[in-house]
Amino acid sequence: MLPPSARHPLRGVALIVSAVFMFSSMDTVAKHMLKSYPIGPLIWARYFLQFALMIVIFGPRMGLGLARTRHPRLQILRGLLLVGSTAFFYLSLEFLPLAEAAAITFVGPVLVTAFSGPLLRERVAPRQWFAVMLGFVGVLIIIRPGGGVFSPKVVFPLTSAVFFSFYQIATRHVAGRENPVTTLFFSALVGAVATTLLLPFTWQTPSGMQWVFMPLIGLFGGLGHYLLIRAVEHASPMALAPFVYVQLVWSTLLAWLAFGDFPSAGTLAGMSVVVMAGMFAVNWQLIRQSVARPTTGAGR
Repeated sequence: MLPPSARHPLRGVALIVSAVFMFSSMDTVAKHMLKSYPIGPLIWARYFLQFALMIVIFGPRMGLGLARTRHPRLQILRGLLLVGSTAFFYLSLEFLPLAEAAAITFVGPVLVTAFSGPLLRERVAPRQWFAVMLGFVGVLIIIRPGGGVFSPKVVFPLTSAVFFSFYQIATRHVAGRENPVTTLFFSALVGAVATTLLLPFTWQTPSGMQWVFMPLIGLFGGLGHYLLIRAVEHASPMALAPFVYVQLVWSTLLAWLAFGDFPSAGTLAGMSVVVMAGMFAVNWQLIRQSVARPTTGAGR
């Protein structure tokens, strides 16, 4: 962490907004690739290149300390949960518009609130349960049973959100006890190892522009996580958490520019409700000092 005299909160805000832009860009490229390329190698590229980028950036300064952890099992579990979240989100991109899929996964902070009671033995206050109910109302508005984007395929982004909420809860177990760079490194390492083991069964040789787009997925993901680290050096998680929701703005804009998809008025209303519920839940958790990093809803 930087000394207080070297921190610039506005720079932290700019960095977090840039980070979520990278994640939205990664999702946009992935959705484009999934039209003609299998999902397995894309997930591998996302994690392997992030792993390589972290080695290049942090390896010279931290050496073996980059992988030094007192909680290896929990770090491995975190990594596998994040891979699961990524896999189900990419599956959702094959069937749903980008903005709608991203909005549904933003119910994650609300799920963290719901799971905190049984898993972390935390008392869930009535206002937190209100956030849970509000979040699910927002999701129902987006998927609109009986119309809209509703189909059995909405289970993919919802499952992604469930995996990501468990990932966040596991992260809260190591927050404050591990170097945050090491924690992020293990996410990339576990993802790279797990997807490399599956690569022989899913590999397809890229062709043409696929050679360009595939590395971009890993580059955007790696840069996004790096910018997250830098953002927290300049501003507190409480100050940065609301700006994570700018990712929905980026996803909506990029989906419109890349695919001509723009959410309907009903979907935009549902997205607004999900954002309100998520910010309510995140703020309450941060006030109680239960969350240590602004990763909510970002960085699959």
